[in-house]
Amino acid sequence: MAAKVANPPIRIMSYEYNGQTVYFESAPCCDNFSTLYDAKGVVLCQPDGGITGRGDGNCADFEKKRTNEQLVWQDPRQK
Repeated sequence: MAAKVANPPIRIMSYEYNGQTVYFESAPCCDNFSTLYDAKGVVLCQPDGGITGRGDGNCADFEKKRTNEQLVWQDPRQK
């Protein structure tokens, strides 16, 4: 909560992906990468964002294969 308020607000979503629960942290804005973590907090990839909007390419199928979307947390502060 000490970080600057992002627009749009940062969200953490959980999904099922490739047989495991993963956590997606949205990007704060424009050309920044989002981050996908496994259940232990290890970074798996950056599924979207960057100049191309396609992330780092290491989980290009994430959007198509993810299921069971659930909101875990969203920054409650408004900008």
